[in-house]
This record gives sequence, C-alpha cells and structure tokens, in this order.
Amino acid sequence: MVTFIATLNITAGREAEFERLQAELSEISHREEPGLVVYDVIRHQQQRGTYVVYARFKDQAAFDLHQQADYHQRLVPPILACVEGEMDLQFYDWVS
Repeated sequence: MVTFIATLNITAGREAEFERLQAELSEISHREEPGLVVYDVIRHQQQRGTYVVYARFKDQAAFDLHQQADYHQRLVPPILACVEGEMDLQFYDWVS
C-alpha cells in the first residue's frame, strides 16, 4: 500500500476555501477510485490553520491513477494556493 501524510499550514482567511476544495477532492476520489482506501482531512484543535491529509492507496498504480486524474489536476493547484509555506509530505509503508 502507498500511504502519505501531508501537514499543511493554511493562510489565515483561506481555511474555508481549503476545506471546501479538500472535501470535493475527497468525495470525488472515493467515488471514482476503487484503489483508494482512505482520504481524510483533519484540522488541528489548537493550532488554527494547521491541517493533516492522510491517504492510503491499495498499491502504486492506484496512487498514480489518483495523481493523474483530471479532478486532481483541477483541484490541487487551488488547494496548494491556500498553503502558507511548504507542505510537509511524508510517505509511509503500511504495516497492518
């Protein structure tokens, strides 16, 4: 399985836009990608503007499909435009 965790700090005032775009990406991805296991977006309780995206795919092919999907290409640029600074993107191996 391919798993990633991305930590993002969102520019003040753009949180609602970020959440709307991420919700759309998550909804479409779950509907269109049989190889997607989970795509969750969570917000830190005390650190305003800090979010984590957790995604897990059945295999590399499923992850590649996600990356190449037209809706991914359409939604990710405006999502990244909401990010302040650099996104911390880490890949993990699924254990159990």
